[in-house]
This record gives sequence, structure tokens and C-alpha cells, in this order.
Amino acid sequence: MRFLSALLAIWTGLAATAAAQVGAPTPDAIGLREAVTPVMESVVEFHTLVMYIISAIVILVMILLLYVMIRYNRRANPTPSKNSHNTLIEIIWTAVPVLILVVIAIPSFRLLYLQDVVPEADLTIKATGYQWYWGYEYADLEIGEFYANMVADEDIDEAAGQLRLLSTDYPLVVPVDATVRLNVTAADVIHSWAMPNFGLKIDAIPGRLNETWFRAEQTGVYYGQCSEICGLRHAYMPIEIHVVPQDVFDAWAETAAEDVDAGRTMIAEYQAGVRETRMASR
Repeated sequence: MRFLSALLAIWTGLAATAAAQVGAPTPDAIGLREAVTPVMESVVEFHTLVMYIISAIVILVMILLLYVMIRYNRRANPTPSKNSHNTLIEIIWTAVPVLILVVIAIPSFRLLYLQDVVPEADLTIKATGYQWYWGYEYADLEIGEFYANMVADEDIDEAAGQLRLLSTDYPLVVPVDATVRLNVTAADVIHSWAMPNFGLKIDAIPGRLNETWFRAEQTGVYYGQCSEICGLRHAYMPIEIHVVPQDVFDAWAETAAEDVDAGRTMIAEYQAGVRETRMASR
């Protein structure tokens, strides 16, 4: 009983850690990141559907192979069959894969449509990839372009919740439940803006403006990275997004319009309060 209690405590602690860092990768994690947008929810559903289909195919093929190995080996079948083909079997192994592909294709096209068609947006943000950091502009707000660089190892503040290789000095801030249009480009070479919890990965190409969207339905801090090899420091240009309530975002936007450093301090203080509340509720 004492062992079981200890095991339960460890499991609870791991679950709490995972919940506290919902938008960050965790050690020994298996599977996709938690979905916090409609697109990512559809990605997870499609992934699950395809996994069921693949598993069924693998099991069926394994059973057929075992049956053939046992039924038609030299000892069990000393006189080999002279049949060259079987019309019914050939029709089955042609028709069934076609039906399987149709079953996969329908939700696949629906997901592509969901990703590519941008709904009416509440907010428009332009993300520009540089070697090796990201620049952000809020098209609807009077906030000048600011740049998000990775926080160096020696500057990491663990007490403030910063994570090595993932935290940036000027994070992106968006309101929860708001439809955000994201325009992505690059100033030098090809980069890629990727946010796993949002189900997003879109290339940033010089001279071209790619467009996507997201609607984060859960507050928190979420992390992504450049996902296109772009040079020496490709692994050191992370993406950090703070999804906050609308009133907090409005206050941040008003502050950042006057002084982006003051806006950064304000959002850091807000997240510190969130962490204290979370710790107190445990």
C-alpha cells in the first residue's frame, strides 16, 4: 500500500507538471501535444482515425501471413498449387484499398479546407522570420514591430517559468477565443512558423506572404520553433505565445503601444500571478 501511495503521488506530480506546462514539450511524452484550437482538434481526430485504420491493416496482413506460412509450407502442402490467379481475390484486394483511401480522403480534404480557409478575423498579426529570430507586427493595433529572440541559457529565469531553448525575450500575446489571422513571411531565407498545440506549421518564404489562422480556446503559455533548417542557429529561434483573457490583452496592447518593454513586464507579472494561483490551488 505504501508503494502504491508513493506511485500515485509521483503520477499525480507528473500530471500536475504536464498540466502546468501544457504548451511545452515534456520528458518522455508520447503522442501529440494537447489540442487548444479547432484545427488541432481536427488534426488529432484525423490522426486517431488513420491510426485505427493502419492498425487494422497491420493486424489483418499479419494474420494472412501467418495463415499462409502455416497452411502452405512444404510440410503441410507438399504438392504446390498450380493456380495462376483468382478473380474474386484480385477484385477484393483492389476494391478494398480504394474504399480505405476514400475513407481517409474525405476527412483529409475537410481538414485541409479548415486549415486553408481563413474565417473573419478579430486580429491580424504578421510574423517575419529572420536569421535567427522572429519579428511581429499587429496590423490592427498601434504597436510597432518587435523582435523575439531566444533567452540565453545564462539569462533563464526558472522562477518566472522560462524554459531553456523555448522562451523568448518578447513573447507574442493574443486573446483567448479570438480568431487570429497570421501572415507569415521571411526577410532572408526560408523559415517555418510552427506551433504544435495549435496544429500550425506554415513556411516563411522571402518575397511571399503565406496566410493561416488559429483560435486558441485555452489560456496558457505555448511554445513552438522554426521547423525549416535555415542556417547555423536554426535550432535557436523559438516561438512563445501567451494566450490571455481579453481584458488582460487589452491592457497589454494599450501598454505595449506606448512602451513594448512595459508591456513585456506587465504580461510577466500577470503570468506570475497565474502561477501563484495554480500553486495555491494544489
